[in-house]
Amino acid sequence: MQENIVTTAAETVTSAAELTTETETTHATLQEQVEKTAGIFESAVDKLRNAMPSLFMALLIFIGGFITVKIIIRVVKRAMKRSNIDSAAKSFLISLIKIILYVNVLIMVLSVLGVPMSSIITIFGAAGLAISLALQSCLSNLAGGFIILFSKPFTAGDLLEIDGTVGKVESISILYTKLVTFDNKTVYIPNGKVSEGRIINYTESPTRRLDMRFDISYGADYEKARELILSAAAANKLVLKTPAPIVRMSSHNESSVTVDALVWVNNADYFEARYDLVENVKTAFDENGIEIPFNQLDVHIKENDKWMKT
Repeated sequence: MQENIVTTAAETVTSAAELTTETETTHATLQEQVEKTAGIFESAVDKLRNAMPSLFMALLIFIGGFITVKIIIRVVKRAMKRSNIDSAAKSFLISLIKIILYVNVLIMVLSVLGVPMSSIITIFGAAGLAISLALQSCLSNLAGGFIILFSKPFTAGDLLEIDGTVGKVESISILYTKLVTFDNKTVYIPNGKVSEGRIINYTESPTRRLDMRFDISYGADYEKARELILSAAAANKLVLKTPAPIVRMSSHNESSVTVDALVWVNNADYFEARYDLVENVKTAFDENGIEIPFNQLDVHIKENDKWMKT
């Protein structure tokens, strides 16, 4: 019995010793982790303290560069207003200059922060390659903007037809050409499509020919109708005397004869002159009995004598 008690006591002492050893080990491990964490924190604080001058200088360069870019852009805008550069191209050039200046500011900031120039060039090269692969259409539009800028197929204020859209040119940005249609809709057409597509410029020349068609019936007096159209053109102050108006018969249709009227007007008077001629010719035709036919079908029945007898 005494031996069992002694054995139990010995085991208890051994367990207590082992527990104490484990506790001491845990405390040592925790102390090591705390010391490591404190060391990392102190190292980060030291690095931050050492980097503060560079960070402060980089912040100053960033703010100063941002303000400087604003001032330069303002000066460039004033200079462009005094120059002969087309207003549509001004927005394109200003956007391009902004990008170049901001990229330079970014490079300066990275240099102050200690990023090696070779690394900066590598980063921009890799980024440029990735962007060029991802944004091929945008690069095409950028190249199209340069083509439009240097070839000058149109200027701001010109009336164009591009890709089936007719409108007035408002501006040319880096990626898009802005048109405003007659019903005041704004249309943005990619520069790549503009440079590669078919462009119809209605206002490059100061004058424009107005082509009109009038249909009269076969029973109407053609010469009288021709005289009435010429008189309407002569009475219209918007129609130019030179070149002289041309009025000729152009086609024989199923139920009418087409008379073409070709007159020249100034670009600004194109639509008003057209509306005036349509209204005045219609009035003249009505007053002089010239019939304007509508779609109709004349049916002639020929009697067959043999069929009637049977």
